[in-house]
Amino acid sequence: MSVQALWSLFLAYPGQLLNGLALFFAMAGAWLLLATRMREQRAVARLLASSEMEELAEPTYVIDEPTARLNRFFYRFGYTCLVVALTVSWASTQL
Repeated sequence: MSVQALWSLFLAYPGQLLNGLALFFAMAGAWLLLATRMREQRAVARLLASSEMEELAEPTYVIDEPTARLNRFFYRFGYTCLVVALTVSWASTQL
């Protein structure tokens, strides 16, 4: 498609284009949140398995600080993507 055809689609249906953009941000944010949660669960399961092998009386679920910071960053970024999606979707209804 040429740029002129894309521009004419945008001018004809601006709300649908913004809804598509909102859908993209929502899918990206949701995927990031789910992937981070799965990675976190795998890390806890790995720590649990290693602590059971050592037969500790009180297992501790301590994740190292760089991993915890990275998880917090991904959670914040995922929630930010969802907020941006909500805002863009709301803005598309105002057109």
